[in-house]
Amino acid sequence: MSEIKIVDVKTYLIGTERKDLLWVKVETDAGISGLGEGTVEGKSYIVAEAISLLKNRHIIGKDPFNIEEIFLSLYRNEYWQGGPIMMTVLSAIEIALWDIIGKTLNQPIWRLLGGKVRDSVKAYANGWSFGAKGPQSYYEQAKKVVDKGYTALKFDPFKPFGRELSRKEKMQAMEEVEAVRDAVGKEVEIMIEGHGRFGTETAIEIAKMLEKYDPFWFEEPVSYDNIDAMERVYRKTNIRLAAGERLYTKYGFRDLIKRGCVGVIQPDLTHTGGILEAKKIAAMADAEYIPVALHNPSGPISTSACLQLAGCTPNYLIQEAFQDFEAQYLKDLVTWRPEVVNGHFVIPNKSGLGMELIEEAILEYPYQNKEFNLWQGNTL
Repeated sequence: MSEIKIVDVKTYLIGTERKDLLWVKVETDAGISGLGEGTVEGKSYIVAEAISLLKNRHIIGKDPFNIEEIFLSLYRNEYWQGGPIMMTVLSAIEIALWDIIGKTLNQPIWRLLGGKVRDSVKAYANGWSFGAKGPQSYYEQAKKVVDKGYTALKFDPFKPFGRELSRKEKMQAMEEVEAVRDAVGKEVEIMIEGHGRFGTETAIEIAKMLEKYDPFWFEEPVSYDNIDAMERVYRKTNIRLAAGERLYTKYGFRDLIKRGCVGVIQPDLTHTGGILEAKKIAAMADAEYIPVALHNPSGPISTSACLQLAGCTPNYLIQEAFQDFEAQYLKDLVTWRPEVVNGHFVIPNKSGLGMELIEEAILEYPYQNKEFNLWQGNTL
């Protein structure tokens, strides 16, 4: 096989009701293109500008098969490393490179990363509670989730509360959690989202109140950047904690994994460094018997990339799914997208990520400069 070269990187900003998405296409001189996703809530436009700035420096002219080389060029060779913008640039490009390799070899990406260990992965619903207000509303919407076949769902009942909650605010949140548990029954898993907003003692108090509802996990009870606080919460609750969506690379996960203060790690492929870096992080977690559940609030490109890892990663636990509760026109912007059937994703057998963009359709949904403010009620 003759060597191929990258000739361009294009970006596509797509407006939705919830946030603006950023999709990336890496083109080669062989006529094969790879897709990636680089959505950062409230900052996707900045990621697109960064890609435009950096593509000639690090990407164009390179062999797309040399993923480690391009990763190091984008990560190590830039003096200012890490952070949400630079890591999302790197991640989007890396995912697209795997798509090119899979399409070139006519293989799904999971087969290139060790082969399949499962044929499907359980999905949990998210996005379903957007706009819910009060216990009855949560009850009704949770019922609809179960009716779609899901046996697990996640939600944030604390909006728009801040770091410290009054007793009344705590009780309001617990009423909504109780309504969801009543709606779905004892056999459906519920996950509680904290978005890293609470002080340590408040998080501990909330965790104790949640225990009677038997949640599968309590996600980001405190901020991702304070592992000491996370450990203090861990030691005071019987609920499994989950975290990791705002950590980058294996280096960022090292201490979280070694401290053993979470029961699930949640890298985000579109921020942590892409598919291969997430595979390395999952292996680090597996050495400590910690499962992985990739964070995935984005579009079909990100979802397909997650499923490649779900297919070949032994300690993969469950997959986040928004597509039944997000802008439904997103499925019309690509030639194929993964779907949840009977509460599970089937691991795809398509080449690469299995899809191409329908570019003329994308133009109908322009960038909207959406804000994402966790402190003023704009949460899921």
